[in-house]
Amino acid sequence: MIFGFRPPGLAAWLFPRMKRTVQLIGVGLLVALIALQFVPVPRNAGPAEGPQSIAAREEVPAGVRQILARACYDCHSNQTNYPWYAAVQPVGWWLNDHVAEGKGELNFSEFATYSTKRAVRKLRSTADEVRDRHMPLKSYLLMHGEAKLTDADVTRLATWAEDLADEIESR
Repeated sequence: MIFGFRPPGLAAWLFPRMKRTVQLIGVGLLVALIALQFVPVPRNAGPAEGPQSIAAREEVPAGVRQILARACYDCHSNQTNYPWYAAVQPVGWWLNDHVAEGKGELNFSEFATYSTKRAVRKLRSTADEVRDRHMPLKSYLLMHGEAKLTDADVTRLATWAEDLADEIESR
């Protein structure tokens, strides 16, 4: 208050306009989110174990194959079992990017196409990542508890990967 005069506050003048602007932005974001649901997202829906898969080229024991299918194939093969929330965008895009990144690092469905040197390197890396509990990712395990590896699973998978790397290297 200056000399008994109280000018109208700036906030009182701006508030109605800001409220309307926030409402319009909210409606615009909601419409955009709804529109995103109609944008198709490609699915990773090929066979996990086809003619180029690791199982076609190398001996994969049943126990190891079961661990790979349960804990690895969703991100590291040509077949992903998508959860229900993958249909909600932009989550579906994020999941597809995550799967593409995983397949780029190691794709068990395309393993037979790897050179000897690359196959050995990938198998040794798999053993290290599993043994160090870096794989499966903790973020994946939050929604996929069945993918959690027991100590026995870790030992079986890491030993198999190292033994197979040694075998491939010695050929």
